[in-house]
Amino acid sequence: MKKCLECGETVKGRSDKRFCGDYCRNSYNNQLNRDPNNYARRINHILRKNRRILAALNPHGKAKVHRDQMFEMGFNFNYFTNRYVTKSGNDYHFVYDYGFLELENDMFALVFKQEYVK
Repeated sequence: MKKCLECGETVKGRSDKRFCGDYCRNSYNNQLNRDPNNYARRINHILRKNRRILAALNPHGKAKVHRDQMFEMGFNFNYFTNRYVTKSGNDYHFVYDYGFLELENDMFALVFKQEYVK
């Protein structure tokens, strides 16, 4: 007789069945995927926090802020979802629909993604 991979109980039914029920199957797979899910969950948490910070600092679609103000709120400059380089060579980093462009003297231009920015 086959044993359940999660709890060790006898498995009844089809010959290729590996778990005694849905609870054990879910528990086994959740345990198996825990580490990759935690990594992705941590990255998503950082990205959501960055987006909230950009949204708070840029309520009207365009703003200028100092790097220190973003740092104080917990912004992590290493995490963003995409980049957009304009024809003039400006390199915007976006966190979903909110972007930032580094200017001189530790200043940043904050923007909200327009429809024409793909």
